This record gives sequence, structure tokens and C-alpha cells, in this order.
Amino acid sequence: MHSRIAFLDLRRYAILLDVDGTLLDIAPRPQDVVVPPSLRRTLAVLSDRVDGALALVSGRPLADLDRLFSPLRLPAIGGHGAEMRLAVGGTPIARHAAPLDQRLREAVRAAAARHAGITVEDKGYSVALHYRLAPREGLALGHELRHLCANWNDPSIELLSGKAVIEVKSRGFNKGMAVRELMRHAPFSGRIPVFVGDDRTDEDAFAVVPDFGGVAASVGRRLAQVQCSFASPAEVRQWLDRLAFEPAVTP
Repeated sequence: MHSRIAFLDLRRYAILLDVDGTLLDIAPRPQDVVVPPSLRRTLAVLSDRVDGALALVSGRPLADLDRLFSPLRLPAIGGHGAEMRLAVGGTPIARHAAPLDQRLREAVRAAAARHAGITVEDKGYSVALHYRLAPREGLALGHELRHLCANWNDPSIELLSGKAVIEVKSRGFNKGMAVRELMRHAPFSGRIPVFVGDDRTDEDAFAVVPDFGGVAASVGRRLAQVQCSFASPAEVRQWLDRLAFEPAVTP
């Protein structure tokens, strides 16, 4: 991965980065993640080198991404595609998702309360239940949520499973749909996307990137639909440092 991208003309590329498990090491709870101090500078410099075509692609809401990476306000896809910001410092748009039914959100919270150690992340348009602090609860929690959604009898609702997290959300948006939309707009349009992700929630984006002649890379595991992989978020950060600070060489 490093040699394939590091010496190419970055003005031809768009860099799309998942956050948790890709840029940042996963923490027991979403609010516990740590952003290395140097990462903000790396992202700012690299964003300039790609003329603003660097975006975060996350399950987190945009407000959470802005808090983590402040003072940066990068282009971003938030909430697996529920929210989007197209340009550096631009105005967020939230046209891909309506709020979940309040009764459903309350039912999901009630299900979480029946399992010790679950962290609830209510995003309005979805509810994510994190069980990293209670891994033995994952199987039972998943079973209960599948039963809940089946009884809700709404085909527009789906479960999205990730690393020690299960999210109840609308089927109307995902990272793949959002990446496709992002690539229609400047400064991303006409560029070759490089998407890096680590989780099942990134697989929709992995599937879309080849349509733009792009490169998909996974973190921590090698998947059939990716061209290359990184061992860890630390290795991703090292790669980004090289892209940001080493002189580009045109082959």
C-alpha cells in the first residue's frame, strides 16, 4: 500500500478515511478514544496537498467528529451516511436520514438496560449499542434486537453490526451510498478515491470505490474486496505522515 500510493501525484487522488479502528485506536467506549496530537497537523497538511479532497467517513455524527478533530472541520460523512459535509469548513447537510421513531429509540434503550455494561449512543437517526465493556452480552443483545426489529414490522429498519456494536438504523443510507454522493462533488469529483476502513460497516464503501477506479484498503484484516491492508491504526497514521510530509515523486 505504501509504495503504491506514496509516490503518485496526490492531486489526482481523494483520501477517504474511516475513524474508529482506522485513524484511531478503538477504545472501550466511543467517548474514550484518543486523537494523537500530531494527527490533526498531518490531516491538515495532507488536506492541502489533495486540494481539500480528504474526508472522514464515520459512523459518528459530524458534531462528534468536529469535537474530536477540532479545530479542523474536514469534509466528512457522518452517521454512516446520514450526514455529510462536502468541503473544508463547509455547512453540513443532513438530507439522507429522518429521525427514528421515538418509540423505537425508547424500545432499543430499554433493551440495552436489560444487559449490564452496554453503552448507548443515541444519534437521533439511529441508536448504537456498544458492548465492548460487556463482550459476553453481545450474542444475547443481538438476538433481542433482531427480535425487536422483527416485531416492529417496519422493512425500512435494519441492524448494522460492527466491532462490539450493534446499531438500529434506517435502510435509506449507508457509507457506500454516501461515498458515491461525495464523489459527485468538487473537490472529489474526477479524482481516484482511496478508502481505508476496518469494519463490516465499511464494506458498502469498499464495494463502491472500484466504480471510480479507486483503491480500497482494510485495517487489521485482509478482505476479499480490498486491494491492500494495514496492520493497525498506527500503521495508517504512519502512511498518512509519509503522504503529508515526504516530497511527491511523479513516476
